[in-house]
Amino acid sequence: MKIFTSELIREIDKATCEAQGITSLELMERAAAALCWEIESRFNTNQRMVIFAGPGNNGGDALAVARMLFEQGYKDIEVFLFNVMGKLSHDCNEEKNKISETEGINFTEVTKDFQPPEISEKDVVIDGLFGSGFKGPLQKGFLTLVNYINDSKAYVISIDVPTGLSGEWNQNVSRRDMIHANLTLTFQFPRLSFFFEENQEVLGEWKLLDIELDESKMKDIPVDFMLVEERNVRPLFKKRNEFTGKRDYGSALLFAGSVGMSGAAVLAAKGCLRTGVGLVTVHSAKVSLSILQTTVPEALFEPDRNEHFITDMSVHHNHQAIAVGPGLGVNEKTIDALENLLKNYKNPIVIDADALNCMARRPHMLSLLPAHSVITPHIGEFDRLFGDHSNNEERLKKAIDMAKYYNIVIVLKGHYTATVRPTGRVFFNSNGNPGMATAGSGDVLTGVITSFIAQGFHPDQAATLGVFVHGMAGDLAEEKWGEYGMLSSEIADCCAIALKNITSRKK
Repeated sequence: MKIFTSELIREIDKATCEAQGITSLELMERAAAALCWEIESRFNTNQRMVIFAGPGNNGGDALAVARMLFEQGYKDIEVFLFNVMGKLSHDCNEEKNKISETEGINFTEVTKDFQPPEISEKDVVIDGLFGSGFKGPLQKGFLTLVNYINDSKAYVISIDVPTGLSGEWNQNVSRRDMIHANLTLTFQFPRLSFFFEENQEVLGEWKLLDIELDESKMKDIPVDFMLVEERNVRPLFKKRNEFTGKRDYGSALLFAGSVGMSGAAVLAAKGCLRTGVGLVTVHSAKVSLSILQTTVPEALFEPDRNEHFITDMSVHHNHQAIAVGPGLGVNEKTIDALENLLKNYKNPIVIDADALNCMARRPHMLSLLPAHSVITPHIGEFDRLFGDHSNNEERLKKAIDMAKYYNIVIVLKGHYTATVRPTGRVFFNSNGNPGMATAGSGDVLTGVITSFIAQGFHPDQAATLGVFVHGMAGDLAEEKWGEYGMLSSEIADCCAIALKNITSRKK
């Protein structure tokens, strides 16, 4: 699913009106009907509704919703239209005229002084003050109103986005000075700002409402941000030829594990094997031999000369993919081995976990990464590599810059894991759950991405596919064991079921 900017959304709205032969006011009525339907499904007709409308089209939506709710039997409705500058958008003005002509609605147009209504936690507030095109911060009276609504503890429904939140970037804008919605209802596709953790407190639950915007226009517009869904992933997996052997599906080499952390190597190997790679070789400290051979007998084991940690990352055979990091540790000799690998190996490498921590100790190694290598940091590892950041919006901007600068793929892990390609395009993941925040989950992901590279997927694509399959596996594990009790080894095993589900469904 494409994620459009506010400017592009206005283009799509206009194209929809032209293609379908409707006016912008008719499209507004369609949007209001979708909003009204959703609100009706959640609240009965004796619920008190207090509706705040701004001077633009977001306010027009709110006015139309108020009128439609009244027509559906909601009688305890108060509507406030803020027209302090004496200028309404054309469609907002039309909706004002309609609501003014509707007998029985308690409607107030605020042009100067405003006496706010009493609001309590028993009430529903519909926020239609400012939409996604707003560029903050809020000023004066509107800021006072937002704080008043937040302090009321009422249930707040925001139209498009909570007032004060931009649809895209919100640098240097305090979330304290935004509407804190319980529910955000937006149209057709999500806004970029929905995918940053710091905005969750203002968004609450968010839901997309289909208002039948023009599909052809949406297909034609290129975007830099995407939300990856199963329908995007499914066509990329092809049915296997019956006359094949294991070497047709690639060989992967994992540099992983050290004393006390052999389990990370096990999990990476399982993730790799469960997603279809033909061969897996694990190079690890000698101490890991019995653990690997017992728990993952399908993997080959290549012992390091050192008993407790890896000191040599020489590549002795032809492998289609290499990964470094799970359970590696940060011994100086291990860091030396990693630096030698990066100096001598020229194909893309998957770098995770302690390999990232090793690189953070020697930042010049970033410039040694082969083109299109994949790094998979969580936010702590990302900040150790690229400096401290105060929020995820800042991190994503830095990730885009660094992916371009180093010509690498950055998988920035989180609730909506963002795969950032060297082109600057960003692919947010749509699945997964909090139960995946468990030890070893990232090691499994490393194995999955490495598996797909070994099978012939370009690293850009392998990273995006790996994150999605890993997330689906986590959801399958959660269904069986629950968020509290699921283990990373179970996520690894569920990767096979996830792939089976994806590839068995009709394309």
